[in-house]
Amino acid sequence: MRYARVIVDLPIDQPLDYRLPDLPVPLGSVWAVPVGRRKQVGIVVGFAAESAIDPARVRPLGEPLWDGLHLPPKWLDLCRFAAGYYHYAWGQVALPALPPRLRRPPGKRKSARTEAAAAAAAVPYPPDVRPTLRGEQAEAIQALAAAQGFVPHLLFGVTGSGKTEVYLGAIERVLAQEPSQVLFLVPEINLTPQLQGRLARRFPTVPIVSLHSGMTPGERAAAWIQAHEGRARIVLGTRTAVFSSIPHLALIVVDEEHDASFKAQGGVPYSARDLAVKRAQIEAVPIVLGSATPALETWQHAQHGRYRLLALAQRAGAHGLPPAIEAVDLNHYPPEQGLATPVREAVAAALERGEQALIFLNRRGFAPVLRCGACEWLSRCPHCDAFAAYHKAGAALRCHHCGWSARVPASCPDCGNQDLEPVGQGTQRIEETLREAWPEARIARIDRDSTRGARGLQHAEAAFDAVHAGEVDILVGTQMVAKGHDFQRVSAVGILNADAQLVAADFRAPERLFALLTQVAGRAGRAGQQSRVLVQTRFPLHPLFAALARNCFADFAQEQLDERSAARMPPFVHQALLRATARTLEAALAFLEAAARMGSEIAGRHRVTLYDAVPMPLARLASESRGQLLVESARRADLHAFLDAWLPALRERGSSGVLRWDLEVDPQSV
Repeated sequence: MRYARVIVDLPIDQPLDYRLPDLPVPLGSVWAVPVGRRKQVGIVVGFAAESAIDPARVRPLGEPLWDGLHLPPKWLDLCRFAAGYYHYAWGQVALPALPPRLRRPPGKRKSARTEAAAAAAAVPYPPDVRPTLRGEQAEAIQALAAAQGFVPHLLFGVTGSGKTEVYLGAIERVLAQEPSQVLFLVPEINLTPQLQGRLARRFPTVPIVSLHSGMTPGERAAAWIQAHEGRARIVLGTRTAVFSSIPHLALIVVDEEHDASFKAQGGVPYSARDLAVKRAQIEAVPIVLGSATPALETWQHAQHGRYRLLALAQRAGAHGLPPAIEAVDLNHYPPEQGLATPVREAVAAALERGEQALIFLNRRGFAPVLRCGACEWLSRCPHCDAFAAYHKAGAALRCHHCGWSARVPASCPDCGNQDLEPVGQGTQRIEETLREAWPEARIARIDRDSTRGARGLQHAEAAFDAVHAGEVDILVGTQMVAKGHDFQRVSAVGILNADAQLVAADFRAPERLFALLTQVAGRAGRAGQQSRVLVQTRFPLHPLFAALARNCFADFAQEQLDERSAARMPPFVHQALLRATARTLEAALAFLEAAARMGSEIAGRHRVTLYDAVPMPLARLASESRGQLLVESARRADLHAFLDAWLPALRERGSSGVLRWDLEVDPQSV
């Protein structure tokens, strides 16, 4: 008797064994298998002549699903690697990687091709107007086209240098070889519409699909199956698209590779960028990681020759002038309603020239907190260690961490004072300030509040179209406006509240701030016009602003790497973070302290360091208390060997005293 080995979405280390039916069972086929008293979707990952359990107890395989959908071996290899690296069960990676509609038994049997029938055919676009390539762009395209097998590249180009044109040139070379396919990853959903349009204009007859969580279940399933069957030649998506089934994969592109959005939160905490590199290795294809501000890990790989460095040092366009970046000293220019005088003057000058201005503030709402001037009451979230932001529209208090909301109280809950005042600035308040200062200007705000709802992606796309069409004079926005948008008319940019991230406790805060400010600054002067970027700060002499003004990422990166090397921080050490969530902080910390004692007994054999259990930076979230325990090692292999020995003991101990615990390898915040 032979048995099928099947993985399901459960935290079990080994596949389950089932009796094979009297019909073909391909490797990678999807079945509804019995697990306990119910059925679950499972994937056949192997076969065995014998089972470790009594043959009489082995149950039949069950019912085949999605006829014709057989997941390829390399896709299974990617999921198995991710499971091992992040220390989750294989099925906990592979099953959630499928689109929602493909990971549950359908109400009625239908084939994969029937599901895919909803997918739209390639939409005809007018041909793209191809710009003249600069020498460094042509050289980068040639290097990518000449790459054979697994070759990782870092495309390091200043904002506006034409990285997208390099991607398109490399993709064109790849698509010339039938039946090759390309995977193109971007960090956020709102970047997909304009990029899909750009791809469709350049390749008007090529089938292109998008994959992201903003699509309906039917749309995602249809697009995924088009890619799986090889009919979609270009697969464009956010981090989940790294797990799409692409049988003829020939090139992977990861744009804005440094972006934290590529790290999943919730479920398996994987890095889509890192898995994209691993997938390129498994598939033996080239990969290009593009950024103006690469992650320091990526930059270090390029400096040491592990990645090939392709540099675009100049802006594309008629003049290629980078914007002038200035730090506005708030100690000298106290802001009036959030805007310092030099920022107001720059906005006024841009409007007089008939150009556009951009005001960036990475804080939505009207104000971050509501305050009572009589007793100093502050609008705190009742469920989190955080303030509830004041939203003037709807007169509401909202927690941007857990989602709690309530009407603004008519008077102070503590003393009854009716004079409650907003403190600080949010995008809504800045928008109001701008309308008062320039009542004739056309002003638009783009943030999660202005684009929320079932049609949020369409609202955002329409808003960006209005900016590109010149129907907006002043744009106010959060980081939604910072990435990838080619605003041709913007000549003045004001950046507010940069200091909040500058003084953050996270050691990655300077790296992230430099990347964010570089991206925002890159929205200015893209048509060659002279432009100014003004950063409001109380620390104008900070080295970060000096490097930003020089537009010198290399100097900034080297300073940061030197600091991290001296302090033994990533990428010079490797980390994992154990988190525990409980009803009380004492219970969470007690669990972690017990875990540390268990780990200390085996840590010496694997050369790792366990730090003390401490509260998380946001210790209380949604009425639950959270603690964390950091594990660190100079060698990645030692860290994983320790985790392999430690985690089974933790699982055997169970979750006594806590609601849940989880592990994150390569944590982005500690």
